[in-house]
Amino acid sequence: MEKNNFFQDFQQRVNKALENSPARDIEKNVKAMMTQGLSKLDVVTREEFDIQAQVLAKTRARLEELEARLAEFEAQMKDRP
Repeated sequence: MEKNNFFQDFQQRVNKALENSPARDIEKNVKAMMTQGLSKLDVVTREEFDIQAQVLAKTRARLEELEARLAEFEAQMKDRP
């Protein structure tokens, strides 16, 4: 446990040092540049992707249901005189 505390303390100290250093400004600038660059591309957020994946799954399930009903209906029509 002592090693774990050492690493946690070390990490906290590094984080504090970075918050007050030019590295933090560089990080902010890089994030801003990446955000701006990605906004020009045709990408979606993870949340938007997950929503569309759910819609697709529901649509696929509904399609399978309708295909089964159609096959049943066609079989009934085929058996009619």
